[in-house]
Amino acid sequence: MWLNFLKAVKNREHRVAPTTWVAAIAAVVYTVAPIDLIPELVLGPLGFVDDLGVWTVFAVLFTREMSRWARTRPAAA
Repeated sequence: MWLNFLKAVKNREHRVAPTTWVAAIAAVVYTVAPIDLIPELVLGPLGFVDDLGVWTVFAVLFTREMSRWARTRPAAA
């Protein structure tokens, strides 16, 4: 289902909210950026908590967008 959603976004059949785009970009940038609120080198596995939090926010927004897209799709015959 999420592949169909991504195709709809690519084909401009569904307009994604700006906050979802910002969250997606922020998640990627924050994950690869050398600056971290909780550094993994110092705290080990606990350092991934902040990365996980950013990706969780994105996952919630992505899921919201998918359900909004699913509600607007015409019913299959």
